[in-house]
Amino acid sequence: MTGTHSSPPVATALWLMCAVAISGYFAFAAMQGDHGIFRRVQISADIAKLEVRKAELEAELARMQNLTERLSDTHLDLDLLDERARVVLGYLRADEVVVQ
Repeated sequence: MTGTHSSPPVATALWLMCAVAISGYFAFAAMQGDHGIFRRVQISADIAKLEVRKAELEAELARMQNLTERLSDTHLDLDLLDERARVVLGYLRADEVVVQ
């Protein structure tokens, strides 16, 4: 009885189940994991949102730098100073009437 030795069907089934389980785990990790495809799409969307926010903040910074320059000692804009005194401090001129 020196015939060919084949593995029992149970062992083959176990190897197959292990291979399917490992393949399934790696497929799941490739899709849902920390570095998976879905996470990469989410990061790309976050990057786009943050770039828009960055542009908004840069515009606000430029506006504030312009106002600061206009109120500096070297370049004083009297109209801007008058506007800021009215808005922030609530100043009025003597010839103005307030209607509420």
